[in-house]
Amino acid sequence: MDQLLHMKCVACRADAPRVTEAEMAEFQPQVPDWQLLERDGIPRLERAYKFRNFAEALTFTNRVGELAEAEGHHPAILTEWGKVIVTRQTIH
Repeated sequence: MDQLLHMKCVACRADAPRVTEAEMAEFQPQVPDWQLLERDGIPRLERAYKFRNFAEALTFTNRVGELAEAEGHHPAILTEWGKVIVTRQTIH
């Protein structure tokens, strides 16, 4: 994960280049717990995190929100008892 770990997010623009199939194949092994899926015709990355209770899930959700705001990327976050699902659109 070294390559992704040291990269900085750049806010996307409508005219930003799309992620290529080769790039997806290169980066996917670095984030094996994330699923690449398509919903509503839009490629997305998604991961489910498990927790012992709602309080832990909510603490995690708030931390993800803080990091997302700092990076300027805002994923969809579904928080439930014992589980958080984070979904991020990958390509415009």
